[in-house]
Amino acid sequence: MLTCNHPIPPDRYNERVEDHLRITGFYHASQIGIMQCQKALVNALIERWHPETHTFHLPIGECAVTLEDVALILGLPTDGLPVTGMTMSSFEALEAECLIQFGVAPRKSDCRGSCIKLTWLREIKENLQLIDDISIQRYVRCHIILLIGTILFGDKSGAGVHWKFLPLLRDFISIGQYSWGAACLAHLYRALCWASHFNCKEIDGPLTLLLCWAWIRLPYLSPLPREPRSFPLANRWRNWERGDRRYRYLKLAHFRKAFDELQEGQFVWVAYAVDRVDPNIIPPEIYMQSVVWSATVPLVSFEYIEWHATDRFRRQFGFVQGLPSQERNLEKAHGETLTGPKNLN
Repeated sequence: MLTCNHPIPPDRYNERVEDHLRITGFYHASQIGIMQCQKALVNALIERWHPETHTFHLPIGECAVTLEDVALILGLPTDGLPVTGMTMSSFEALEAECLIQFGVAPRKSDCRGSCIKLTWLREIKENLQLIDDISIQRYVRCHIILLIGTILFGDKSGAGVHWKFLPLLRDFISIGQYSWGAACLAHLYRALCWASHFNCKEIDGPLTLLLCWAWIRLPYLSPLPREPRSFPLANRWRNWERGDRRYRYLKLAHFRKAFDELQEGQFVWVAYAVDRVDPNIIPPEIYMQSVVWSATVPLVSFEYIEWHATDRFRRQFGFVQGLPSQERNLEKAHGETLTGPKNLN
């Protein structure tokens, strides 16, 4: 069974920066609390994932985590510019970017290759004095990059975050113009595709998103929600293990059997209807981006390019399922990595 690195979110932020955090689009994701992983459920879902279609194959049909799920579970913006840009591997470039962003540069011991250690970022955040707009913006950037390195884009090490994201935070007003939700979903899809390989031993990525999606769509397989009226919806299960300790010890065989015997009516296709989620708890800015949620489009996060194959699970948006299109072949883009000489230019 695959191991699941499930980083905890960064420490809470100073209330003085709330207005600045809202500008960036990361305010709602900053409210997400600590959530215990259910490793057996994650492994059962991986077994049902098909990389060629980017969907879970269940007895009742194909389904997947969508941009709608990202917006409502994590509260991230889902419509905007692609999260991408130039990537450089030199330590001198990393130093210069950190000086611009935080006013201080890390030592080589504070980094691991092209990744900045989270411990260094946490120390910077804790020591910043919020005396003016510049220091507040530095604090918020630090908080965002910690979010990216933990519950949103976390890697298998759980100890660092790639500095490629930093240039996108340079223009503070423009941070909220990127589709961070689409990038987060691209990371989840890529993590599932890698984890579905027979020789993979560990999964990373936004497992909070994956678990909450499963619990919302398959409520009979979820732990008891502790905060049913919370937003983002991930907080329904914040610290769930305190009220449902039995659930933590359910085995892989339990979830395999549940998926094998899944009947129509047990999977919630339209999960966010008014009879299931009170629309009054959903902020207006989240619904404003709903026009893209059912779009069949590529999801982009630097070298991660994945396909949002909504034509294969139209029922999740309340539509009639027709004959889906042929699987999209992303060729070399599917499996691209940031290693080797190709990234020097």
